[in-house]
Amino acid sequence: MAQRTKKAWVVAVDMGYGHQRAASALRRFAFKGRVVNADSYPGIPAMDKLLWKEIRTLYEIISRFKKVPVIGDFVFSLFIDQFQEIKEFYPKTQGIEPATLQLRQIYRMLQERDWGKHFIALLNKNPIPLVTTFSVIAFMAEHWGYKGPILLVETDSDIARAWAPLHPAKSSIVYCAPTERVVERLKSYGVLASKIFLTGFPLPEHLLGKGFSAVKRSLSQRLSRLDPERAYLSKYSDTVKRYLGAVPPLPKKPAPCRVTFAVGGAGAQQALGMEILQGMVPLLERKAFELTLVAGTRKEVAEYWKKTIAERGLAKFLGKSVRIMHALTKEKAFLQFEDTLAKTDILWTKPSELSFYAGFGIPIVIAPPIGSQEIQNRKWLLYVGAGLDQLSPKICYQWLGDFVRKGVVAEAAMQGFIEIEKEGAKNIGTMIAQALRKHEQ
Repeated sequence: MAQRTKKAWVVAVDMGYGHQRAASALRRFAFKGRVVNADSYPGIPAMDKLLWKEIRTLYEIISRFKKVPVIGDFVFSLFIDQFQEIKEFYPKTQGIEPATLQLRQIYRMLQERDWGKHFIALLNKNPIPLVTTFSVIAFMAEHWGYKGPILLVETDSDIARAWAPLHPAKSSIVYCAPTERVVERLKSYGVLASKIFLTGFPLPEHLLGKGFSAVKRSLSQRLSRLDPERAYLSKYSDTVKRYLGAVPPLPKKPAPCRVTFAVGGAGAQQALGMEILQGMVPLLERKAFELTLVAGTRKEVAEYWKKTIAERGLAKFLGKSVRIMHALTKEKAFLQFEDTLAKTDILWTKPSELSFYAGFGIPIVIAPPIGSQEIQNRKWLLYVGAGLDQLSPKICYQWLGDFVRKGVVAEAAMQGFIEIEKEGAKNIGTMIAQALRKHEQ
């Protein structure tokens, strides 16, 4: 790829992990190799900074508040989920779905408060392609007259009306869709088919390897641990040979199955991490499983886990079969997580953007979803066969062991590898190059 096609403004916002994780995977296409955060760049106007801070704070508070019995779900639905609500796809309705009140409010804030005007003016000094993982940034760019191509990377398996602009048929925004459902949904919102491209979600490319060599090698080793009794591998050996070249051999000696539990950017579900650890104790004692708890940048979550582990008399596992991962910055957290992921056999998480990481051949144990988009991600994981709903964490020593013994998680691992697009980042890079060529004509 020519050097000029590697230059684009890659823009995210500090709103949970999803938008920044996707942007991080596109770093090699970014101007000077840097992802720009629209809510915290140098020189951001005080009003813009305040608006972003209020939105982020509200999201994080309500996401954590959702776990409060009865009232938590109501408050989350009222303040957050109305904006990101995704209606059932079936039965299909006739006509174009109109803009929501919340979407109209966003455009009103752009106009009345000059929200994002300063940011787009700065980018317009060098109008290379603008690639963003957050819909509002694309709306800002178009509203304030960005001179270069605008690409919007969708980060869930299905999307709300808020991901399409106020007047979609008149919009010049180009959409990078991770799933066929997103393609169809965008059309139902009135986006022109010529502006929609099925690219897949941008996964970290270094975990794939040339010709998928790294991911195939990792999956082969993972399958030998996930299916020690060959329940899946013996039955579907032809499928495994077709995609991996050979059926993984039996390990020379039994190896522990490695589970990773990751909390979201808002720090919700930290208590679930302890429930999982407590439920896995019999497996940890037999050295049949290992557990990594990923706190991301949430220091308070890591401290909570350490404190609770000590209080419950489980400190003997810490640093051995149980590890806690924490980083000071999101950039370091993403790199740390990717390193952990390469050594993970089962990923236990709520169905966020991490749902797409099942494409690496890592089965997902699905924690309770938070919000409409995660409800749809859960449905999608189950549909492609790459995820399994969690059962009671308190007795996971029973069902996790059964899932391994019966080849259930091995099958989910293989399904994710087969069904989920892995070259989203490469495909989006191609889109950047095409947009630039068309813009320069």
